[in-house]
Amino acid sequence: MTDPVEVRPITEPELADWHRAMKTGFLHPPTLTEAQLEARRRQFVPGRLLGAFDGPRCVATFRSFAQELTAVGGAPVPADAVSNVTVSPTHRRRGLLTRMMSQDLAAAKDRGDVVATLIAAEYPIYGRYGFGPATTLTEWKIDVPRSGLDPRWSRPEDGGRIDLVDGEDVRKLGPELHERVRRATPGAVSRSDLWWQVQTGAVRWGDAWTEPFHAVYRSAAGEVEGMVSYRSDDHWQHKQPYNTAEVDWLLGATPAAERALWHYLCSIDWITSVKSGRRSPDDLLPHHLPDPRAARITGQADWLWVRILDVVRALEARTYDTAGSLVLAVADRQGLAGGRYRLDASPEGASCAPTTGTPDLALDVADLASVWLGDQTVARLHALGRVQEQRVGAAREADALLRTSGRPWCPDIF
Repeated sequence: MTDPVEVRPITEPELADWHRAMKTGFLHPPTLTEAQLEARRRQFVPGRLLGAFDGPRCVATFRSFAQELTAVGGAPVPADAVSNVTVSPTHRRRGLLTRMMSQDLAAAKDRGDVVATLIAAEYPIYGRYGFGPATTLTEWKIDVPRSGLDPRWSRPEDGGRIDLVDGEDVRKLGPELHERVRRATPGAVSRSDLWWQVQTGAVRWGDAWTEPFHAVYRSAAGEVEGMVSYRSDDHWQHKQPYNTAEVDWLLGATPAAERALWHYLCSIDWITSVKSGRRSPDDLLPHHLPDPRAARITGQADWLWVRILDVVRALEARTYDTAGSLVLAVADRQGLAGGRYRLDASPEGASCAPTTGTPDLALDVADLASVWLGDQTVARLHALGRVQEQRVGAAREADALLRTSGRPWCPDIF
């Protein structure tokens, strides 16, 4: 029996129905305000919003948009960012996600995107489409009284300064700072103008808006090198404040800028706890405090997932600290990036090309994505049985070639 559900790009007049279906899939109230619809119109790109329609009703949603992802070494690669993926509870287990994902990834491959990216709400879903977890997220909570910081702290020790600013200032100063940080951070992704407008309240999704606090760190030379956006609760016990500052995002172009901003947050009167927001697992945060144990990990999980669409360009885009050669047999059930490839890499550059040579390693395209940014090791995946050595010692050699000095970090959700 032919499935009557049609999967296709939506038209702009169908945006309201698509948005309600998306909210239904995420278990949000399926109401739609004019402000939400207007904000969603700003994201509408013909062909990039897919819907599944059972008669006139939209029962599944899928959106992708153009993005840049920073590879190891700082090169930006074009990415197909996937978001707003839902299937209504009445239409689960009918292959609708597979149809939408297949259609979008094929279009991304044709466009020349090197990778696709997404933030996975549930772990088991996306591996079957070739995505692998490529960065890890860590969240800390700082116990301010225990941190060992001088409560009389008032300004950075390095001659810099911190100023409170408003949303308009953030929209002016933030994009350039973010680009500097992003180009130095494997795993980081680009931010659109709309991102900055939403984060500062210039564009609102229609929900209740609470203005955050924004602070900028300037070096002794007057350069903007750090910025933080944060909120505070209002919690008192027995006439004593026990307030928590919660970081929406914090960017530092230098360790000194990050240190100054964390110390600033811990110095605010009435603040006894600071929640870090989304950080890298090897973030310097705990060690910016005299007592690193005052920063306690409260959450750690996979974050950005990557799907490699072009193995040659992906491996050539990143840098390598050592010289070596590998032949990889890459399996891809979707038929988008599978094959046998020879990588010749050194600190001077890399070349990669299809080959008929004997493979050193065999792995799935999802596992290649996990080691591409450096968050996972080949040896670990080999121990788990997910990478097969076709030549003894090849996993260790691959790790020496692919190893990175720090773990990748994606601070954003999309």
